[in-house]
Amino acid sequence: MTGETAPAVPKASTPPAPLFEALPGVSPNVYGEKDFLAMAQMMRAEAGIMLPPGKAILVYSRLAPLVRASNLGTFAAYIVMIGKNAEERRKAVCALTTNHTFFYREAHHFEHFAREVRPQLVEMLDAGEAVRLWSAGCSSGEEVFSLAMAMLGPDRSEGRRLAKLDLRILGSDIADPPLIKARQGRYDLRDVTHLPGALRTAWASADATHLEVGPELREIVQFKRLNLHQDWPMRRSFQLILCRNVMIYFDQPTKQKLVTRLAQQLVPGGFLYIGHSERVSGPGEALLEHVGPTIYRRRET
Repeated sequence: MTGETAPAVPKASTPPAPLFEALPGVSPNVYGEKDFLAMAQMMRAEAGIMLPPGKAILVYSRLAPLVRASNLGTFAAYIVMIGKNAEERRKAVCALTTNHTFFYREAHHFEHFAREVRPQLVEMLDAGEAVRLWSAGCSSGEEVFSLAMAMLGPDRSEGRRLAKLDLRILGSDIADPPLIKARQGRYDLRDVTHLPGALRTAWASADATHLEVGPELREIVQFKRLNLHQDWPMRRSFQLILCRNVMIYFDQPTKQKLVTRLAQQLVPGGFLYIGHSERVSGPGEALLEHVGPTIYRRRET
């Protein structure tokens, strides 16, 4: 018949991706969807970290050694155990956190610090005031020592003088293994490629394969285990906080809560540096003004 429109042929819809795909060679009785979902729930509750379905293989690969060491045989039994054992649960959280960094990562932050922040801090130190800096989620310490070098500067004489004043830098992380490496202060040369040569010469020594930070840096740096999702023991405010490439693992409410807490931990006029793919939002945004790419300053009032 003319003038009539043929009925539309429905398009084939793409089925949604499964929440969990069985791992080749792994019995579902050992590790299955319920186990992954239980671990995802635990990580969110303990550390605010989100584990989307695509992380199922990661969860298995990182926790399998702990499951084997427990002699429990299955992830289900292991999950029951860590639900009752806080220390073993903390080990699982540590195993599931991602630690990747290098010296002078996102160099524009250190350039801003040297240009805009350090001169103010030097004045404060010379006036007998305390200066406190914090790297929140410091991983294995490269960020902390980069900041320490930038603070002391390329002049060894001037830097050694500053190191004897009331200057302290805190590095915190949720996981123990990277903190152990941070306290050792010894790094593969591949991780120092972006470190300015003048700072490297002034504050570190190197052999054919490794760099080791100098004693002046160790004197002003302290590393502590800290879960950003839980209570913070610090009572003193900071002139600068770096919390970079940490919030990418959190959901939006957790990000907003963290931003507010970080802003509240800054002195008026203090600075917050975040990762290149992160954004400030939520109630904490009212406490901060945007002054540069991923750079924020605590409002004076």
